[in-house]
Amino acid sequence: MPGGTRKDAARNHALLLDAARAVFAERGMDASLDGIAHRAGLGVGTAYRHFANKQEVAAALFAQAIDQFVADTAQALTIEDPWQALVTFFETAATRQATDRGLHEVLSGVHRIEDIGRIRERIAPMLTELFERAQRAGVLRADADATDTGVVFCMLGVVYDMGAPMAPELWRRYLALILDGLRAGDRPPLPGPALTESELDAAMAAVKGHGGCLRG
Repeated sequence: MPGGTRKDAARNHALLLDAARAVFAERGMDASLDGIAHRAGLGVGTAYRHFANKQEVAAALFAQAIDQFVADTAQALTIEDPWQALVTFFETAATRQATDRGLHEVLSGVHRIEDIGRIRERIAPMLTELFERAQRAGVLRADADATDTGVVFCMLGVVYDMGAPMAPELWRRYLALILDGLRAGDRPPLPGPALTESELDAAMAAVKGHGGCLRG
C-alpha cells in the first residue's frame, strides 16, 4: 500500500537519524552506516536506501543541529538581562557540543560555501543582536565581536577532547575564563581586531584541513 510504504519509510528514516545521533555522540565520525543501521534495529540495505554513506547522515544531523542552534540563540534573546542572555547562549551551545562528540565533529566538518552562507544567514543577525545589546548595556567589552564566537567554540572544542574522559566538565572552567575576558571593565583594548566573516571562513577552512579545530 503506497500510504503504508511512505509511512514505513518515514519511520525508518527517523529511526536511522535517532540511532545516528546516539552513535555519533559516542563515537564521533568514526561511526559507520552499518553500525547506525544495527543501532536502529534495521537492515543495512534499508539504511543504504535512505543514505548513501555516513556523510549524508551527518549532513542530515547537521541540518537538525543548526535548527536547534538557531532555536537556542532565539531563546537566549528572550532573556531580559543582556549579560545573562549572552552567558546562556554560550553555556547552552557549549553544553550541547560537549555532551555530543559527533555534533562538534559534524559542526567542525562544514566546509561547503553554501552551508556556511546558509548558517550565517540564519544565525549571524541573532548573534550580532546578542553582542550589540550587551554592549549597549555596558556589560560587554566594546571591542568584542560576534565573529569571535566561532573562534571561542574552536578553542572549547580542544578542551572537550582534553577533558574527556577524566574531566568531562573541564570546558566549563575555560568558558568561565573566556566569559570573564568578554566582560566590560577597566582593562586594555584587545591586541588587534576581530576576524571579518570572510577571514573567519578562511581560517576555519585552513584548520579543518589539518583535522578540524574541534578535534584539536
